[in-house]
Amino acid sequence: MITIRPESISERDNYKFLIGSVIPRPIAFITSINSEGVVNGAPFSYFNIVSSNPPLLSVSIQRRNGEKKDTLRNIEQQQSFVLHIADDGYIDKLNQTAAQLPPNQSEISLTNLTLIPSETIATPAISEAKVRYECTVQQIVDLPNSELIIANITCYHIDDELYANGRINAAKLNPISRLAGNDYAHLGETFTLERPQ
Repeated sequence: MITIRPESISERDNYKFLIGSVIPRPIAFITSINSEGVVNGAPFSYFNIVSSNPPLLSVSIQRRNGEKKDTLRNIEQQQSFVLHIADDGYIDKLNQTAAQLPPNQSEISLTNLTLIPSETIATPAISEAKVRYECTVQQIVDLPNSELIIANITCYHIDDELYANGRINAAKLNPISRLAGNDYAHLGETFTLERPQ
């Protein structure tokens, strides 16, 4: 087994090790809005659950060349955003929103994604996602080259065909996850393992 200390390699090598081994990573497609009303849309794969009581999610947003990304600035200003689970039905459009645009131009304009109003916050959502969460900021943790956002879920939206008896059908959701480089994955084979009592 190879043993490497993080401080002995470059930031890029640390990045490559992490994204190549912490897989698959769920993808959050986030819509946020700036003070001029421009809707920003961007995908993030440093994302996961924090807690179910209360329901909290986390998203880490890396800085680009030391500068905060539009999504983070918008979230800091508005204290809210919509997090959509990436699924097979709109992954190509989602990928288009990864383009780097100026703050006064919406990434949604590069696609034909459909903006719709949210129930509990001012930030609009996209209708194409089968699962989305309206979120408000619980806490933003400043890290050396990123910010970790911990968010309260204020409203769930789940497509009718996925939902039965309080559960979500993962196969019908057909989520897309992030691997390394330009690689993505479908849900793939699943199996059941009973936990010990």
